[in-house]
Parts: sequence; C-alpha cells; structure tokens
Amino acid sequence: MIDLGISKLALIGVVALVVIGPERLPRVARTVGALVGRAQRYVSSVKAEVSREIEIEELRKMRNEFEDAARNVEQTIHQGVSEHANAVNEAFSGIDNDFDSDSPSGIQPTWAAATKPRNGRNSWRNKQGAMPKWYKRQHGVRTWAQSGAARVKRHRPARGVPRSFFD
Repeated sequence: MIDLGISKLALIGVVALVVIGPERLPRVARTVGALVGRAQRYVSSVKAEVSREIEIEELRKMRNEFEDAARNVEQTIHQGVSEHANAVNEAFSGIDNDFDSDSPSGIQPTWAAATKPRNGRNSWRNKQGAMPKWYKRQHGVRTWAQSGAARVKRHRPARGVPRSFFD
C-alpha cells in the first residue's frame, strides 16, 4: 500500500494548486473523489461476487456429497428389500398350491382371504370420512347432517323488533 502521510498530502495539494490553479481545483477534486468512490465500489462488488462464487462452489460440493450419501442409502435399502423379498418368495414357494377355492375341503389359507377386496372400500362415505376436518372446514364441506326443518330455522331471518321498544 502507498504510505501517504500528512506531509506528502500537503506537498501534493500545493503542487496541484500551482499546476491546476485555484479556479479549477475544487472541480478537479470532486472529479477525483467521484472516480475514487467508483473504484472502491467496483472493488467491493468484485470481492462480493468472488465470495458468492466461492459459497456457491462449496454448496455444490455439499450437494454432491449429500446426493452420493442418499444414493448409498437408497442402494442399501434396495439390497435389503430385495434380500427379504427373495427370502419371502422362497418361503412361499415351499407352500403347496393345493389350496384353491374349488378344493373339496373348501379350506383357504389366511393370506388368500386378505387379498379379496372388501365391500364398500371405495364408497363415497368412506372417502368423505378420510378427509381431515381442517380441510372440510376450509373448503366448506358439511360435516354433519341437518334436517330440513332445522335448516329452515337456522337460515330464517330474525323476527322484527317489538313495537313497544320504540314507543
């Protein structure tokens, strides 16, 4: 860095006063100050951009490490699931396939009954019950049944104010 003391600044000021003259010196000083300010802003913006790029590069590295770790976890999960699926398939391959619905004894394994669809699984009432109450309130879905008379009473305008009130 340039070492500018008070004596050196005074010498530069005297030389500028002699060379430029007292009439133009304030305007030149303003111009020099503006140029120095622009240079400082430019340097600070370049520093900020370089630091931003460094942070982005660090974030990219972290993202790549995270993706690699996620892939490793996914692979281990898939391997574990495939091992268990193979073990289950081997266990079921040993079961006799004599259990049919048309077998004379009519015996069915317990897992066969669980695969049959239940009646009413996709009914409207089951679907309405599956909606959360906050969603019903937000979208105006009725949550209880109301008779016609109760609905009329609820929405009927209030009776007028009695005459004796104004007298």
